[in-house]
Amino acid sequence: MQNDEQRLQLMRFFKTGKGDYGEGDEFLGLKVPQTRAVVKQAIDLPMEQVPELLTHRYHEIRLCGLLILVSKFQRFSTRRLINDKSSILQRDAILTMYLDYAHCANNWDLVDLSAPKIVGQWLMLPSELGDKIAIMDSLAHSGNLWKERIGMVSTWTTSRQGDPSWCIRYAKIHLNHTHDLMHKAVGWMLREMGKQCGMDLLRDFLEQYAHKMPRTMLRYAIEKMDAIERKHWMTV
Repeated sequence: MQNDEQRLQLMRFFKTGKGDYGEGDEFLGLKVPQTRAVVKQAIDLPMEQVPELLTHRYHEIRLCGLLILVSKFQRFSTRRLINDKSSILQRDAILTMYLDYAHCANNWDLVDLSAPKIVGQWLMLPSELGDKIAIMDSLAHSGNLWKERIGMVSTWTTSRQGDPSWCIRYAKIHLNHTHDLMHKAVGWMLREMGKQCGMDLLRDFLEQYAHKMPRTMLRYAIEKMDAIERKHWMTV
């Protein structure tokens, strides 16, 4: 399935040049639907074999491994299995593997296509792993860009399920982050939190922190507001 023409396009798109955030990443040149087609065939791959995919040199193969974990997690998260003891342990095992190899999700697409459906969903389900805040805080304070983005983007799921607290907590922690990819992630999650949980919550956050927010973060957060309100927040 390798496509050399598309491989070169993807290497440019995902910033693989020297000094870029994706420096040195290698691609086969597959589109995401092609990778998803492989995932459908490999859903029953034994868990102990997934790390071979997660640590692979090729971007699309790492994505395949991550999406296999997503599919496995979803299999044990149906309404019927939410409180099932065996399913709780299976979800916890998938979450643990995902976090153990989080550094391998080393580009924004790998994070965004997996974190909300594994970490975000896990936050809203029964677990036996202990203190969820401590686990999430370890991502936020890891010093690793991709782990930090995993923690932030996971809050998309919690906001969609009506809980804004996770988004607000990690948006505050990352207010002074230095990387543009985190500015975009925080702003995006704040925007989604406002859309799902109420715009007044977003406005309350902006009242306290808009003057501290990097411009990109702020622009993303207010993107769905009308022009007059956007102008107001941009001049705070």
